[in-house]
Amino acid sequence: MSDNYKNDMQVFIQRYRVFLLHLAFWCVYSSFFFYQITFSRHGEEPDYPRAFADATAQVFTMVLASYLNYFYFLPRFLKNKNMGRYLLEYIIPFVVLILFLIYVKRYIYLCYDDGRHGFLYSTKFIVQSFSSSLFIVIFVGMLKFAEDWFELEAKRKEVENEKLTAELRFLKAQINPHFLFNTLNNLYYLAFTNSPNTTEVIAKLSQMMRYMIYDSNHAKVPVSKEIEYMENYISLEKLRLNNQIPIQFEVQGNTDRHSIVPLIFIAFLENAFKHGVSNNAKEAWVNISIKFEGNNCIYKVENSKIPKNTNNEEKSGIGLINLQRRLDLSYPDNYTLNVEDNPQNYSVTLNLNLI
Repeated sequence: MSDNYKNDMQVFIQRYRVFLLHLAFWCVYSSFFFYQITFSRHGEEPDYPRAFADATAQVFTMVLASYLNYFYFLPRFLKNKNMGRYLLEYIIPFVVLILFLIYVKRYIYLCYDDGRHGFLYSTKFIVQSFSSSLFIVIFVGMLKFAEDWFELEAKRKEVENEKLTAELRFLKAQINPHFLFNTLNNLYYLAFTNSPNTTEVIAKLSQMMRYMIYDSNHAKVPVSKEIEYMENYISLEKLRLNNQIPIQFEVQGNTDRHSIVPLIFIAFLENAFKHGVSNNAKEAWVNISIKFEGNNCIYKVENSKIPKNTNNEEKSGIGLINLQRRLDLSYPDNYTLNVEDNPQNYSVTLNLNLI
């Protein structure tokens, strides 16, 4: 069975699930009723034509009584919320239909005069006909309430998903000004010092902006593109630092078969360079590693620590808070985040299940 066929079947079932549910119920009901009236209790051969006529009359009347309530009287009740009016309006057509069904059944078995079908004229039969019919009508009516509940739940989830999507877009948008601010500062520094690397920085910045504007609009991107974006960012930082600071970037495992939510890794990287690296700190360093094992990704960023003022410390937490919120929304219960803040170094380890 091809994947396209399976997808088409899933779409068909999803689109017509209410109709299929009702159809399945009436198939089961009619089959059970036909079996019940043809089951031989005295070793006699069943009269299938009469049984078929009986079953047809029964199912037809039940369908008419049920959907008269389902499509007309029940929606009026749900709109007006008047139980007394609903019962008064529906009881007359319901009684008429069941009396008609009893009359038809008596007519079908009219030729039997052996006394065994005298039950059709008894009070017990009339009570059973009304009670069993009422049960079917109530059951089909309950399907209406169930369908309305599922529809309301689907709308609630749709609104919730739209809200989460909007929040993700907002959190992602907060990354862009931060990135632009840092990179433009770097570019200003290079231009101010007449660095020959200025044109290279502009080219790399163009590649990164293309990724941020176009590729990051997708729900997920290939891991290779996310890594390329990080490599460009690290290259810009190396140029700004004149390659004076040791920076290690290592990738292990197969990156071709994985996709990831875009711009997940960059916040840790930005913080490492913003708060752990300085031209004046000769012993500064940054180590970045990404390891893929099956669907598991282990991303680790370590950096040295340099003195920083209180204002920068306060601002630095905003990006990490936003990132953790994005992880909660994009990978709920599928990640662990470990932060170690030591006197001499700072490290963050993200264990991510790339589902």
